[in-house]
Order: sequence, then structure tokens, then C-alpha cells
Amino acid sequence: MSIHKIVITGGPCGGKTTALSRIQRDLSHLGYTVLTVPETATSLISGGVAPWTCVTNVEYQKCQMLLQMQKEQVFERAASTMTDEKIVIVCDRGELDNKAYMNDDEFNEVLGCLGKTEIELRDDYDAVFHLVSAAKGAEEFYTLENNGARYESVEEAAALDDKFIAAWTGHPHFRVIDNRSDFEEKMRHLMREITYFLGDLAPYEIERKFLIEYPSVEWLESQPNCERVEIVQTYLRSEPDQEIRIRQRGSNDNYIYYLTEKRINKNHTRMELQRRLTEREYLTLLMQADPAFRQIEKTRYCLTYAGQYFEIDLFPCWDDQAMVEIELTQEDTEVRFPPELTVIREVTGNPDYRNAVIASKPRGATH
Repeated sequence: MSIHKIVITGGPCGGKTTALSRIQRDLSHLGYTVLTVPETATSLISGGVAPWTCVTNVEYQKCQMLLQMQKEQVFERAASTMTDEKIVIVCDRGELDNKAYMNDDEFNEVLGCLGKTEIELRDDYDAVFHLVSAAKGAEEFYTLENNGARYESVEEAAALDDKFIAAWTGHPHFRVIDNRSDFEEKMRHLMREITYFLGDLAPYEIERKFLIEYPSVEWLESQPNCERVEIVQTYLRSEPDQEIRIRQRGSNDNYIYYLTEKRINKNHTRMELQRRLTEREYLTLLMQADPAFRQIEKTRYCLTYAGQYFEIDLFPCWDDQAMVEIELTQEDTEVRFPPELTVIREVTGNPDYRNAVIASKPRGATH
């Protein structure tokens, strides 16, 4: 039995309503049972609970996020009782969408009320897909007519879209679906990303790696669409054609744990299975660490730029260079780097730059 929980989010007039219908149709044809968690804000506001009816916006956000959390728990519980082999829970917006409507102090107050950390809320989903607002790149199609609750101008919609992207940046599997093509191609792009993630049509990913000059940490941390993540990666004993690792991922003493199994194929593709671990499972698996590999500690900056999601890894043993990775679903996709990053060369397929190889080198080795 396989249960995945994903989020469909995006800026105003991004195509979310059409996307949810398309997901239901296409995934059902592929044999999935699709459960859709309705957007919480719509049901609350239509029922008279809104930021302007509650005493403060913060009190409203507490209500909305609490209800969102409870709804998702109900859907997860229901899914666990079903006999279907493949189930996808699709959330019409997720918990972190609310962050776009609060300042940092308000958001922290809400987190305290929920008894959750930002990392727990963000990484509770298996994947997040953001549909960029028509206000960014398809302004002629931006309209208020098909949604009575939409009130933002083009400029306001574009700014809100940026806030949604910033809120979700840092998630392990975050994809931005932009407006570089027409709307039908945008929907096809979304479905390709979802089916690649689920591993149903093409159970592999194309990963490209680039060696870059050591970036400006000050610049990275100043970007609203960039999130710092601390990673501790441990390799376990495995077969020769297999790679098994466990990972602690998070920041500020708030961590999520994963087990990843990989099989490397030709043409830079790899089969990959990943599942969440409890802290106890993680600590137990540490006892199976492969002594041939040292533990890798690295700082990762997740950066969203030009509709692409970059993962920039800084290693303690490197002071003049860093690694950038990007996952693609098509080999001919152009990689568009921000001008602040200086690419030395592409190292995709170069075994010397695999994390497992770096972990096998003596501590202190740099290249």
C-alpha cells in the first residue's frame, strides 16, 4: 500500500482549480485513488469566519491552520483504512500557505498555538507543486471574474505569489510550474512533475550537478526565496549496485528523518525510493552505518530562481567551491543560474563528486 500526500498551491489565478480536476482525472486513469482535501480558507470564509470577522488576523489564522491540520489528519486516517494499493491525498493548499498572510511574529505565535515547528509543518507533505500566478508572465490572462474571493491587482497577485514560493522553499521536493508556455502545456508540465514524483510513468529522475565557486552566504541568506537546511547524512551497509543512506534534515534543533535507497542507472538517471523515519528508527539505523564511509555534514541552501529549484551544498572541508544540484524531468531543460553564482564546470556523472565518494575520502580531504 502506498499513500502520498501532496500540496497544490500557487498565486492568484494560477490555474489551481483546473489542476485539481486534471489531477483527479489523470491519476484515476493511472490506477490511483485520489482524495482531495478542500481549501480551508474558502469553507471558513463562506461560513462567516474570516480575518475581518475575527478579533485579529492572528486569531483567524489559528482557526484556519488548526482546521487544516485536523482535516488532513482525517483524510490520512481514512486513507489508512482503504484497501486500494495506490492512494494520493491532494491538499488544495497546505499549512505554510498561511505564512504568506502573516509577519514573522504573528507566524511564530500561531506555531506556538499549534505546538508545531515550521519544519514539521513544511516537511509533513511528500511533495509541493506551485502554480505561478498569471500575474507573472501571463498578465493578459489575469482576471478576477472567475473567483469571487479574488481581489488582488496584478501587482499584488505577483507579490503574493512570491510570498507563497518563499514559504515553501526548503521543502525536499518543491516544484514551481511557471508560465513560459500556454496554459494547456502548463497543466501537462504539472502532471509530468507529479507522475515523475510518484514514479508511475517514469520511476527515475534526471539529476544535474555543477561545481561552483564558493557563493556569498550573505547574499543567499538575504534572499526571501532561499532557505538554509542543515543535513547529516550517514551511509548504511548495502549491496554493490545499491546505495542506502539515512538523513537528518532541518535547522534550529528541529529535524525530520529519511531513509533513501538508490540504484544508479546509465544516462545520469537513478531509481530512488524514500520514506520518512521516526527519530527512534533513525537512531536504530545509525547502528548499521557502513564503516567505509564517514558521516557527511553539510549546509544546504534551497533556492528558487526563474522557476527552478536549486540545492546548493556547502561542505565544511571545502572553502573555495560548492556543489549545486537540480532535478529535472526532461534532459533538454535549460538550467538558468542566478548571476550571483559562478559555475566552474558541470560534474554530472563524475563519480568523484558523488556524496558517497566524498564520504569515503579521509576527513579533511578537499578535492
